[in-house]
Order: sequence, then C-alpha cells, then structure tokens
Amino acid sequence: MKRIPARPDLGHLKKQAKELLAGHRRGDPAALARFCQSLPLAAGQDMAAIAGLGLRLHDAQSCVAREYGFLSWVDLHGFVLARIAQANDPARAVLLWLRAAYAGEIAGGNNLARPAVAARLLEETPGLLGDDPHLACAIGDVDLLRQAMARDPGWVHRAGGPLLVPPLHAVVHSSLVKLPAFRDRLHACAKLLLEAGADPNQAIGSRWPPASLAAPSEGVRLPVLYGAAGLNRDVELTRLLLEAGADPNDGESLYHSLDDPACTRLLLAAGARVGGTNALYRVLDFDQLASLQLLLAHGGDPNEAAPDGVASDWGRPLLWAIRRRRSPAHVEALLDAGADASARTPEGIDAHTLALRFGLTDVAGLLARRLGSNAPLPPGEQFAAACACGDGPAARRLQQAHPQLLSSLSPVQLRLLPELAAQPGCGAAVRLMVELGWPITVTGGDWEASALNQAVFRGDAALTRFLLEHGATWTERHGFGDDVSGSLSWASLNRPTEDGDWVGCAEALVANGFPDAQPDPGGSDGVIVEGRLKWFSDEVTECLLARRP
Repeated sequence: MKRIPARPDLGHLKKQAKELLAGHRRGDPAALARFCQSLPLAAGQDMAAIAGLGLRLHDAQSCVAREYGFLSWVDLHGFVLARIAQANDPARAVLLWLRAAYAGEIAGGNNLARPAVAARLLEETPGLLGDDPHLACAIGDVDLLRQAMARDPGWVHRAGGPLLVPPLHAVVHSSLVKLPAFRDRLHACAKLLLEAGADPNQAIGSRWPPASLAAPSEGVRLPVLYGAAGLNRDVELTRLLLEAGADPNDGESLYHSLDDPACTRLLLAAGARVGGTNALYRVLDFDQLASLQLLLAHGGDPNEAAPDGVASDWGRPLLWAIRRRRSPAHVEALLDAGADASARTPEGIDAHTLALRFGLTDVAGLLARRLGSNAPLPPGEQFAAACACGDGPAARRLQQAHPQLLSSLSPVQLRLLPELAAQPGCGAAVRLMVELGWPITVTGGDWEASALNQAVFRGDAALTRFLLEHGATWTERHGFGDDVSGSLSWASLNRPTEDGDWVGCAEALVANGFPDAQPDPGGSDGVIVEGRLKWFSDEVTECLLARRP
C-alpha cells in the first residue's frame, strides 16, 4: 500500500488519476495492471478486457484511492484535507477528524461519517486527539474515561468537548463502532458510562444545517438510542441502552433502524410502538421485506393513514408500496396483515388501477385475485397502463382509437412521467410516454422534479440524452429551488446510485444547450454557470470546462 506524505498535495493526486486514465486509454500495460490489481471492476480480467472497459476519471480516482488504502476517492480526499490541516491549523485538524468520526448531525455540517478515514488519521498521527476524555469517547479509550470519572464523577452527566455532547452520546454516535478494531472498546465504554449513571434517555439538538454546532436545533432532538439503533445500527449498543432503560418510543430510533432487522427486532421486543412513527411508510421506501414483516407482526396497522408530507397524497401503506414499486411479496405481506385491497388514493384511484399505472402487472393481478374481480379500465387508464409497461403497440392502438386521449389525462396521471423517471428500470416506459406526446416538463416525485431532473439525479445518461433530444431543457426547475445544474451538482458529488454516469449526463447537457462554464476566479474548485458558483465532481467539472475556447 502506498503511503500518503506528511504534506500531501491534492492536486498531485488528481494528476496521478488523470495520468492513470490516460495510460488506460493508450493501452499502457502498467496502467492496465494497476486497474487489475486495485479496481474491483477490473479484478481478474485480462489486459484486453480491461482496455475495453471504457473507464472514466472516477474509476481512475477510485483506483488511486485504493492504492493508498482507501475505499473511495471521497475518503482519500477527506484524509488529505485533514492531513493538510494538521500541518497548518491543528485545531481545525481535530474538527476535521471529528467530522470523519461523526455524521454532520453531531459534528455540524452535511457530511456522512467516514470511520475508515478517522481510523487512518489516528494510525498515522497517534497524538492527534491528546488526552481529552471527550475525544477518548470517540475511540473507546476506557482508561481515559475511568480517569475522568475518578477525577470528577459528575463528568459523566455533562456535555463537553469540541462537540459539546455528553460522554454517552460521544460513545454511541461514534462511527468507529463499525470497525472491528474499535467495536469492543466502544461497547465497553458505553457499559462503563451506563453503570456510572449516564442517562440512557438523554438527547441533544441536531447540528444538521441549517442548524450548526454553535446553534443546535431546538426542534430536532437526537436521542442516544438513535445513535445506536438508527445511525450506527449496532445491535450490542442497542441492547445495552434498552436494558438500561432507554425508551424505544423516542420518535427516531425505530424509524431509522429499518435497514437492519436485528436492531428493529430489539426495539420492537422492548415495546416500540409502530403506529404514529411513519415506520410503515419508511420501510417501503427501500427493499427490506424482513423489516416490513416485523413491523406488521408487532402491531403495525396496514391501513394506517399517511402522515403529513409526501406520503399524505397516497393515503395508505398499500398505495405507498405501489408508488414505490415494491414487489408482490411486499404487497402480499400487507394484504395478509389486513390491508384493504380496495383502498383508494385521495383522488379516488383504487389500488388495482394504481398498480397498472405504475406498470406492476403482477401486483395488479394479485389485487384482482384478492378482490375477486377485474373490471375493465376506461381508455385513459388502459393507455397509462400500456405506457407504464412500455407496451408501445397497445398504447399506439389506444391513441389511434381515441385521438383526444392524451389531452384527457388528469394532472395526476400526467405526473406518471417524472414518477417513473425517478425509478430504475423504467426507461422504456418514459421513452414511450415522451414519444406519444406526454408533456415533458411536468413535475412530480418526492421533490417535484421534471423527468430530466430525475434522470440526471440517477445518473441515467441515455435517458438524459433522450429527454434533451425531445425538448427537455436544463433550465427546468425542481422543488428545492434549483434547475438541472443543481441536480447534476448534488448527484455527481454524492453519487446516490452505484452505477450512475454523471459525466455522460454532463456531456448530454453540454450538447443540448447547457451554458459554457468558467473556472471560479476566486480559485476554488467550483465553476461559474450563468453567474452562479457551483461545485461538481472532478470529472464532471473537467467535462464542463473542456468546451471553453
């Protein structure tokens, strides 16, 4: 593994990635061998196969990062910034370390925790944290905690340290518990603090923007149990807190635990109530059938009215499951638990029709069997269903038989275009809708975005190109008050999908009217787009600046 120098140069690392990519494109054997050794996508392939992979800058950056022992370029980037701060601003170096060890809601900022970066910084800078017992909580230094308690038993109960949190919070919210080298130590610290009387029901204000470390939120409180069960999803910490009397009905922990059925199971066994938590709707946002079944088995109401927010427009968990395009198994679990198969949206659309609108023919068949009927649909619904399934011949036959069909569709039906554009695997349906004249700028989805915004967010370059060629424009706004450039910015930096191609999206935008981007005259890594400073991933920035004269 390569070592990072004491004074690393981020620009030099970026240059290494670009040179590696150039070597790949030349077919240089040494570059191909590096990809074979360090990039999972190329592992085990012969040189010819690697040369034909069509790799891009983010692949080269990932390869360079892994050569230095990091799982991602983002991790390497964060490590380098922290290392530079160690040399230039030691106080800031500790803050950057804390932002690697803790998520932004604890450390202040909009970052996710990066425990591997925090651990690597400690390994290469052993004295970084000094002897501050609050910092010792983050790494599970039991001896330092015992010393602090011996000097001042009241220390256990007071907020302090750079993050201004009580010791138990500092232990339980530390992301280093995800690493085997720190896990047992952090468990031991949590047990020590609880035995010394630390309150298992303490809570602090979130520091997630617009709140901050200096001004935590008064309205969003983070219970200590949330750190164990909802954030780090650590079964042992969750068990320790519950046994010490932590309230499983804290309004946060159950909702955020649903990615890990083990933590969800502990909370439910301790008396967590499902009703009123939005958990049934939340669990349907992702493919976690086991957690859904747990919620239903512990009193979850399959007909619970939707809470305020996006889900309120859909009425019932069954309808939300259809909107999220969940599997027949999810729908069957809801029905077996007593969900009303005849449920309707606030606009009066029944579940069977809704399933067809979203192209879920298997789910629609399941509902028809449960209802014991399968009434014919009116032409508009047949047309929407055919489009959602990508059935071009059927949709065109209907349109020919009913020339005014498209103009007769309701606003809710028209929103199917962005709804489906937000879903993976629905590209054929979206293309068919556009080809048949569906209004291309209609907005929908969780963030009231156009189909183009949705496609760019997911990094679907082919669909982005198609939409632009059929009249979509980069100026289309979304519900967060920005245009497609904002969607490209956030998604290229945060990579919300594993296989997104945001460079391809940028290339399509540039070829279809996206304005020239200019380097930031202030010297940052951002670029100026239509007078606004924006940040993109390195490779997208490179793409946008490449067309400059």
